[in-house]
Amino acid sequence: MHLSLEVDDSQQLASICGSFDRNLETIAKSLDVEINNKGAEFVIRGQSKHLAARILQDLNVLARTQTISAHDVQMSIKAYTHDDLPGESVSIKTKSKFIHVRSANQQHYVKAIKNQDCTFGIGPAGTGKTYLAVARAVEALERSDVRRIVLVRPAVEAGEKLGFLPGDLTEKIDPYLRPIYDALYEMMGFDKVTKLLDKNIIEVAPLAFMRGRTLNESFIILDEAQNTTIEQMKMFLTRMGFGSKMVITGDITQIDLAKPALSGLLHAMKVLESESKISFCHFHSKDVVRHKLVQRIVVAYELFEGLS
Repeated sequence: MHLSLEVDDSQQLASICGSFDRNLETIAKSLDVEINNKGAEFVIRGQSKHLAARILQDLNVLARTQTISAHDVQMSIKAYTHDDLPGESVSIKTKSKFIHVRSANQQHYVKAIKNQDCTFGIGPAGTGKTYLAVARAVEALERSDVRRIVLVRPAVEAGEKLGFLPGDLTEKIDPYLRPIYDALYEMMGFDKVTKLLDKNIIEVAPLAFMRGRTLNESFIILDEAQNTTIEQMKMFLTRMGFGSKMVITGDITQIDLAKPALSGLLHAMKVLESESKISFCHFHSKDVVRHKLVQRIVVAYELFEGLS
């Protein structure tokens, strides 16, 4: 099969192929195909050659606005090798990032965030719950749909005692928001994020600091929600003001509370399950978009816990 890509310059082509053609090797190995190219002219052989061509075409679109990373390649491969691949694609566009969302659960999630004022994303690590929520938040801020982004996290960590860490509560909780910061830096750049933090347009708010507040025209993300108490979850959900959106993410298999059965996330799933204005989006091990070994680890733990 011959494929000709329309590229603007050699840098775009280099981004598609990757350093020493590593991106092409990843695609070839994942789909069991052979890929050879001379410039933007590609020859693809193998049973999955058409899938490989579609992935290369997707990467070509991405390469026009950003440098292709190994993560981008894996995401595109995973999108086309899902058994539940939907017929359409959904994209999130920020000024410096263009994100294709194709897996069924992720697509349902980002659509829910767009259409509903309150969305729950529930599932194991690496499924894109937080990353996609941050992407939607940045998109909303850049479109002036909201005036600020508020990032919230409960101060409960597995095996950690925050009281022994230096600094005030905000400084103590900042390291645990690192995945959110990393996503923000990727989508907006370090300097821009730093300026927005200084101006309080992006706000880091430990859950304990949310009491008594009403947040208008804000995009609010509560991460690690499985570690909220029932009272904390109720308090958080009632902070929503006019023109705001809330996204609550959590993994119910990773509850670090002394009494896991009293998790605010578990309780909210029961109390609010019939509320039509709230979406509950569930992710599974097949939705893991990190290194392939991460998905295998998640599956192994699920099988072990199911047998024990």
